[in-house]
Amino acid sequence: MSGDDQNPDKMYDAATQQKDGGDLEGAVILEIDPDHLHSNMAMGVYLQKLGRLDESILHAVKVTEIQPEDPFSFTQLSVIYQRCGKILEAEDAMAQAHVLQGRPAGGGH
Repeated sequence: MSGDDQNPDKMYDAATQQKDGGDLEGAVILEIDPDHLHSNMAMGVYLQKLGRLDESILHAVKVTEIQPEDPFSFTQLSVIYQRCGKILEAEDAMAQAHVLQGRPAGGGH
């Protein structure tokens, strides 16, 4: 790869093209910048769909580390936890999303 091809946004675009072309497995084997937000978000979803649950969770957790003040980061983590069958972890992540949104963590009851 040339230096320009290693640009995180270009690598993310390449993975998205692979996924859009129906090659989800090809999308996840592309190298990504470990601190690139959108790549980690996408890999969390792609890996979950491929049944690679532990890897999926690692990427979703990384998103919350990159953007710890963004409620959506924790919402995505919650969804991935749910789809991976980790309900307590999903509830904790959603509670954190609610805290960041300024809503009561328990749903306001």
